Amino acid sequence: MTRNSRHRAIVAAAFLAAAPALAGCGAGSDAITNKPYAPTEALTTKTPQGIDISQGFFLGPDSGATLAEGGSVPLYLSVVNTQAGTDQLVGLGVDPALGTAKVNAPVELPQNKRVSVGRPTPTILIEGLKKPLRGGESIPVQLQFANAGIVQVMVPVITRSREYTAYPAAPSAPVPTPSTTSGTPTPGATAEGTPAPDATAPDATTSGTPAPGTTTSGAEGDGTETGAH
Repeated sequence: MTRNSRHRAIVAAAFLAAAPALAGCGAGSDAITNKPYAPTEALTTKTPQGIDISQGFFLGPDSGATLAEGGSVPLYLSVVNTQAGTDQLVGLGVDPALGTAKVNAPVELPQNKRVSVGRPTPTILIEGLKKPLRGGESIPVQLQFANAGIVQVMVPVITRSREYTAYPAAPSAPVPTPSTTSGTPTPGATAEGTPAPDATAPDATTSGTPAPGTTTSGAEGDGTETGAH
């Protein structure tokens, strides 16, 4: 056996001897599988403004379904404020072509304390979606903080599947209320709840030309009676 061959054999033997020890380290308390699980699809970022975000996502539809136009999509975040003082999450900016942002109330952010946004009840949403969402998209948003200012992030839309099935379903689009009237009304008839006008007297409340001696609603009078003299 040459000198090079003996050297390779010694190196290989040393590696095989160390393998069980390396495997034992992986099975200890520091093993990756023993660490708290954070979904890889969700947003995780540390901003220069002192706002740390983890597990940020919009909850989309069930797997294989679609959030229809007119529906809503809730925002979930885990936020830690690492600034010198307290802060508030006060607003959400989104592209108007997507929908309208709604923040029910400011989110208080004490110093160095983790705050879950969206639990137990979603308080920040995009309402009136102007296009359907299927999940897998990313939405550019501006998180507006009272002290940290504006933080721009891309937040993924995640389908309600796997570990996300524990979250409440995203609000669906409101169902239009059907009309209570049908057919063509007969002459002299009015819609339900509206009194029929007196056929012998002018109606001063309807739109159009006001009757002599009356003024239209909302107009400013000049103190002079407009009736005939």
